Amino acid sequence: MDMGIFQVKSNRALPAKGRILIASPLLSDYFTRTVILMITHNEEGSMGLVMNQSFRHHVTLNQLVPGLGATSDIPIFKGGPVGRDTIFFIHSLETLDGALEISDGLYLNGDFEELKEYIRQGNPVRGHIRFFAGYAGWDNGQLQEEIRENCWMVGESRRKELLDCNPKLWKESMDSLGPQYSIWAKYPIDPSLN
Repeated sequence: MDMGIFQVKSNRALPAKGRILIASPLLSDYFTRTVILMITHNEEGSMGLVMNQSFRHHVTLNQLVPGLGATSDIPIFKGGPVGRDTIFFIHSLETLDGALEISDGLYLNGDFEELKEYIRQGNPVRGHIRFFAGYAGWDNGQLQEEIRENCWMVGESRRKELLDCNPKLWKESMDSLGPQYSIWAKYPIDPSLN
């Protein structure tokens, strides 16, 4: 029997802006079962936003920005453990001043006053804009070392899934890497309960 099937191995793909990091099913820390959208990856280090973690006590943009005028609550998600006092947002609004393109049709931040006016006018938020408190960060070389240690797989981002708050994002992202990773997408969080 090939015992290698019981080892999670990174796909060794290179991280880059616009790609996603998919946590190994064996990773059991803050990043358990996370998918992270890479915002930067260069000689200074790496930065990304966790796409699939909510706060235990729901936090909304409506609570933080008085007079927002949104017709429904706009959730804020955990972007990562660093800089939790900073709000980031990803969106598909290509005309928003100051927005930085992350990947094809997916943008980061931009003119917040202009964004608030977009929301006040009743334009759609769900499926178009997501808000995050904090980010995930790595010093130069740290992320590459974690990939060598099989903590992360690297995949391609899909704008719609990232903007739609997909609760199955980790499993579907792991499945998208191919058959050798599909088995790990089914791995239980706590195998002792299996």
